[in-house]
Amino acid sequence: MDLRAELLKSIWYAFTALDVEKSGKVSKSQLKVLSHNLYTVLCIPHDPVALEEHFRDDDDGPVSSQGYMPYLNKYILDKVEEGAFVKENFDELCWTLTAKKNYKPDRNGNSVVSHQDAFKLWCLFNFLSEDKYPLVMVPDEVEYLLKKICTAMNVELNSCELDDYLSQEPQGQGGLTVWQFLDMVNSGRFLRGIEQEAISMAVEEVYQEVIEDHGFDLRVSRAQGYLWKKGQLRRNWSERWFMLKPSVLSYYMSEERKEKKGSIALDKHCCVEVLPDRDGKRCMFCVKTSSRTYEMSASDTRQRQEWTLAIQTAIRLQAEGKKSLHKDLKQKRREQREQREQRKAAKEEETQRLKQLQEEKERKLQELELLKEAQRQAEILLQEEEQRRRQQHEEMQRTLEIQLREAEQARASMQAEMVLKEAEAERQRKRILELEDMQERLQEALQQEVKARQDEEAVRYAQARLLAEEEEKLKQLMKLKEEQEEYIIKTQREKQVLKQEMENKNKCLEEAQKQLEEVRVNRQRVDQDVMAAQRKLRQASTNVKHWNVQMNRLMHPIGPGDKRTNVSGGVFAGYQPLLSRRDSSLK
Repeated sequence: MDLRAELLKSIWYAFTALDVEKSGKVSKSQLKVLSHNLYTVLCIPHDPVALEEHFRDDDDGPVSSQGYMPYLNKYILDKVEEGAFVKENFDELCWTLTAKKNYKPDRNGNSVVSHQDAFKLWCLFNFLSEDKYPLVMVPDEVEYLLKKICTAMNVELNSCELDDYLSQEPQGQGGLTVWQFLDMVNSGRFLRGIEQEAISMAVEEVYQEVIEDHGFDLRVSRAQGYLWKKGQLRRNWSERWFMLKPSVLSYYMSEERKEKKGSIALDKHCCVEVLPDRDGKRCMFCVKTSSRTYEMSASDTRQRQEWTLAIQTAIRLQAEGKKSLHKDLKQKRREQREQREQRKAAKEEETQRLKQLQEEKERKLQELELLKEAQRQAEILLQEEEQRRRQQHEEMQRTLEIQLREAEQARASMQAEMVLKEAEAERQRKRILELEDMQERLQEALQQEVKARQDEEAVRYAQARLLAEEEEKLKQLMKLKEEQEEYIIKTQREKQVLKQEMENKNKCLEEAQKQLEEVRVNRQRVDQDVMAAQRKLRQASTNVKHWNVQMNRLMHPIGPGDKRTNVSGGVFAGYQPLLSRRDSSLK
């Protein structure tokens, strides 16, 4: 967690404390005072012009947290320098603003923690809370903090009772708010029979370890305590009070830390080594820096192991660029929580999947039972169907045997009949050959008749054309006559002038009469041709009649007399209508 995120958590409490109406907005005058106080505690140079300009009175009304963030980031948080201010003073300012409104200790003075301890618990809560608003602490972090406090007092936390309390307490956003946490601590449910002074010392110890980074493990003795140190010049052994911080190991004359004797800067080039016992000292170890080696002796092996582990942890954090072990541990716990939640979600998903598979299996088993029952029913039906089909087959076989015997008898009779039919067919084939020959000759006669009819049609067409021409000439003659009469009646005075024209007309008339005579002569000639064609048609008709007589003679059957009429009628019945139509057309 970077410095900006830590500061924003405390400022969020101050901002919400100023929101009296819980509308999410704060008046500009209050924000102006808050900003001025933040300038002071964060040791930032005041910018009265920007302050007055940003929070001048206008009609915009109160400002929301989103509206205050641009000014907060630009003029305050961007100018904050780490180490230039005392963070405890900053936290006390924000705590003072929010505690007046939200912190409600026991009025009878029976609170488990004092007001100052509540402030430190509030700081610890901010450090361990989630990085989302509104700020809450998840149950795992609540248990972690209470365990550290109980461990500092050499008291064991009742985890089951804590789980019961957390299950009954309404939790928003998946955790407890700071006020719910303080109410839980003040209830004394988890700190029964412990004096307030012991609780205060434990809270201070955890506060120093987590917030001030004075400790690196569960007990303060592992990060501070007495050790024997070997001097650099006189090489004598002196007992000193050591205190380990993330980047430095300091040692004092006594645990009051009034007289500081020196410090060892820790960086990635440092290392810790365990030394063998010598010079009457046991449990020895040394801290090697790039310029010097510091030899120290612990009271026992356990204390040496704790110190070496704590110093190695500090060196590792420096090498990794991390400033706080507890921040690193908090991140690891958060990652572990996320992994547990993921595993839990995966397990629930797997359980759900297994449940679905079990349901699917049961459903499949039910379907299998139904299929087995259906198979049994089908087998019964199949056996019945097989029995019925066997009976039908036997009946059908008997029926077929009877039909086969009847077919054998019918076959014998049909063979005898086939012999007769073959003889009859041979006779019919001969007769058909004769008829086919006769049909060819008849077709030739018909073709001649058709040709004669075509010639007759051509002559008739020519005759009609000549008649049309004759009528046209007559119309022209009549027209000329009418014109002549009109000219005679109308133009008596022009008689002499038109006489020549009349003569010309007469000549034309004479020529037309000559042409008419020629048309008449042609007509007579065409009539003669028509008569000749009719004679040819009559001759062809005579020939057809002759061939009809011959055909009728050939139509008599060779066999018995009862079949003669059917054969002649079946073969030449189609020619009778044609001959009848031809005779009628000739008539």
